[in-house]
Amino acid sequence: MKFIKKFVRDTKAATAIEYGLIAALIAVAGISAMTAVGKSVKTTFNEVDKGLTTATP
Repeated sequence: MKFIKKFVRDTKAATAIEYGLIAALIAVAGISAMTAVGKSVKTTFNEVDKGLTTATP
C-alpha cells in the first residue's frame, strides 16, 4: 500500500512527460516552419535560374 501512495505522490514522471510533450510540439513547429521557408527559397532560386537562363545568349 505504501508503494501505491508513494507512486501517486511522485510527480517526476509527470514532469518528464510534460517536457517530452513540449519538446515534441517545438519539433513539429520547427519542421513546419522549415518546410514553409524551404518552399519559399526553392521558388526564389527557380526564379533566379529562369532569369539567368533567359539572360544568357
